[in-house]
Amino acid sequence: MNGRALPEWRQRPERGHLGLLRFMVRLSLWGGRRLSRAVLHGATLYFLLFAPRPRAASRDYLRRALGRPPTWRERYRHLLSFATTVHDRVYLLNGRFDLFDVEVQGADALLRAMDSGGVLLMGAHLGSFEALRCVGRQRPGLQVSMLMYEDNARQMRAALAAINPEARQDVVPLGRPDSMIEAAQRLEQGHLVGLLVDRSLDADDRALHDFLGGPAAFPVAPWRVAAVLRRPVFFMAGLYLGANRYRLVFEPLADFGTVGRGAARDAAIQAARAAYVERLQAACRQAPFNWFNFFDFWQR
Repeated sequence: MNGRALPEWRQRPERGHLGLLRFMVRLSLWGGRRLSRAVLHGATLYFLLFAPRPRAASRDYLRRALGRPPTWRERYRHLLSFATTVHDRVYLLNGRFDLFDVEVQGADALLRAMDSGGVLLMGAHLGSFEALRCVGRQRPGLQVSMLMYEDNARQMRAALAAINPEARQDVVPLGRPDSMIEAAQRLEQGHLVGLLVDRSLDADDRALHDFLGGPAAFPVAPWRVAAVLRRPVFFMAGLYLGANRYRLVFEPLADFGTVGRGAARDAAIQAARAAYVERLQAACRQAPFNWFNFFDFWQR
């Protein structure tokens, strides 16, 4: 340990077990989405009753997003939405796009930005990134990669291997000497390259923004990465709307290819990060059951 503070989400590892995941994959592919969804209600009820910290975090977030205390039904729906998006990974990563009704907002602007190369997609633990990645696969020649820190990438690769081994190549781990080179190469090849930028590995590398009625800390490093890569940056979200419906949202945030160095770049980074937080807040209010940070995000 280097003595630096860790954010709360890293102090409490997320629950998960590859054996259980493999069982759910087999059950889901054999029994179909409707039958296997029955298991989700049991898991949701368990967390609602026996996981006090995630339950408290869910209640606090919903109070902020809804502007009032949430009902028990709404708290249950929040946890069920999370379980559903995890469950739907099985189908999305195995090419079962026919099971879903997906609408897209902002695709024209995104495709125009891709005329000169790849685009960075800045997302959050909001809805389903897999919906974005796999719908991208439906378009000939359009490829989607994910930048993740090493520990997260290792866990994601293990999970993807259990769901669909062919999906492992889509994850690019950050923190290695060749990480930026590989990311730049993929952007030059016209990839969409996504990052989830609402969590930080280091509690010291964050900046405060007003978010859903209170100050919250957001990481700074991903925006420095975006400035170095000098590509257009879009906000992204794959919002779960209930049943089998998703809405994919793309909104432009910045184009670092046109920004100089020094003070101009620092100002552009700050403006892009503020625009991201503003759009993230709007998405949380429009689709409040899609926020999946089950810890004290505001660190009250």
